Amino acid sequence: MADGGEGRGGRRRARQARGRRAMKWSATVLAAVIVSTAGAGYLYYRHLNGNIKHDDLNLGDNKVAKPTPNAAGQTPLNILLIGSDARDSKENQKLGGARETFGTPARADVQMLLHLSADRTNMSVISMPRDTLVQIPKCTDPDDDEEYPANNGRVTTNLSLRNGGPGCTVATWQDLTGIHIDHFIMVDFAGVVSMADAIGGVPVCVDANIHSRDSEGHGSGLKLEEGTHPVKGEQALQWLRTRYGFEDGSDLARAKAQHMYMSSMVRQLRENATLSSPLKLRRLAEEATDALTVDPGLDDVKKLFDLSNELRKVDPKRITMTTMPNRYVGVHVEPTEDAEQLFRLVREDISLDGKGKKKAAEEKLSDDPAAPDGEIVVQVQNGTSTDALGAAQGRASTVTGLLQEEGFTQAVADRSTILSEDRTIVRYPSAELEGDAQRVAKSLGIPLSAVKRSTAVTGVTLVVGADWREGTAYKAPKKDDRMPEADKALNAADEGACMHVNPAFSF
Repeated sequence: MADGGEGRGGRRRARQARGRRAMKWSATVLAAVIVSTAGAGYLYYRHLNGNIKHDDLNLGDNKVAKPTPNAAGQTPLNILLIGSDARDSKENQKLGGARETFGTPARADVQMLLHLSADRTNMSVISMPRDTLVQIPKCTDPDDDEEYPANNGRVTTNLSLRNGGPGCTVATWQDLTGIHIDHFIMVDFAGVVSMADAIGGVPVCVDANIHSRDSEGHGSGLKLEEGTHPVKGEQALQWLRTRYGFEDGSDLARAKAQHMYMSSMVRQLRENATLSSPLKLRRLAEEATDALTVDPGLDDVKKLFDLSNELRKVDPKRITMTTMPNRYVGVHVEPTEDAEQLFRLVREDISLDGKGKKKAAEEKLSDDPAAPDGEIVVQVQNGTSTDALGAAQGRASTVTGLLQEEGFTQAVADRSTILSEDRTIVRYPSAELEGDAQRVAKSLGIPLSAVKRSTAVTGVTLVVGADWREGTAYKAPKKDDRMPEADKALNAADEGACMHVNPAFSF
């Protein structure tokens, strides 16, 4: 990790890139990683390294364990792509509008998780709408040690960037999804425009004429005729920010447009022979490195170059882009049960396209042996509450009794709290308790895959989930590794994708 004056200077530069209001552009970030650094590795190496701004990866207290390597010793890569709506410069303010918000703290108005499979055969990109209601954890600003307390209730996820920087957005994602995040990449308005110009344009399609502007002045200003057109510069930014005019005018439609742009850009960069020009590559490298804020694990051109090589291994046919399943809560949205299914697929490195099915992994026993059953302290909690049903009464006590009959005489029911867990789970806080937690699970027939390390507990904790609302014998639910049907996905190789235009915004 970078330290000293140079490290703090990099963080301060990142910290200054924070303003207000929405913008959706994040395809450009992926493009910068996939292609630009491939040619930049030998072009002004030190100069380009100096362009790159960096900030701490995770500002939260909770850590998520890295996934277990596969048989070949490979592990997945999870990268959070963040779009800052910063208006910290005249250029950003001009592109984003809203003079009254100049210099105010930025929001993370684009958030996409890029998951690269361990074997590098497939990639998943999951968008989270900026207005998703989440609990932002406590975050500590690395520059001045200022603590931002965890929210008592839920707030929109885009506010996480204000709590010390992009590392708090990473912490928020990890707490929500249980997915270990290896890196983040952040870009602002001006970075989108400069890189889009350097690339030379990205083809996008609309099924009717569109002008994203209503009678009250709302809209990005995007104006295109029906059909496919290359967009670059400010027009590319307009496409990625457009909400008024696409489909139902929601952030969900905007995310879909971003996926189409990203997919088209991936194809464009792979197929565009003109990018073999040293001058074009030099310009793209300059613009990309100057636009990015990254974590210390990506803070030089060599690291970005190595990452780009990993990403380039995936054929567009195996890249799936989707939006987190959600439902409306007033004008905001929240994750649904299907969202947890999607997150689980990522955690278990299962491809979203249904191809190359992952072989069932053997349950791995802990290297740390369990203590005798009678010495294992277990707290049992009732997690059977769901959106449709209240908690099943007495489940913590019933399961505590089962454990005591099995010899776990120090099992105790926690009746002070009612939780909501889809699946029964056993949590433990540290490696020396893993064997104990597995022993508890096996005694009740709970699969070892449901034994999870978590800093949210202080000892072995069994949460009886909604899958065990009654009875004394646990029946593990049949595992479903399909992407949730309620979710719509885009394949990056789909050249026929076209955004539907709301007739009210056609001309």
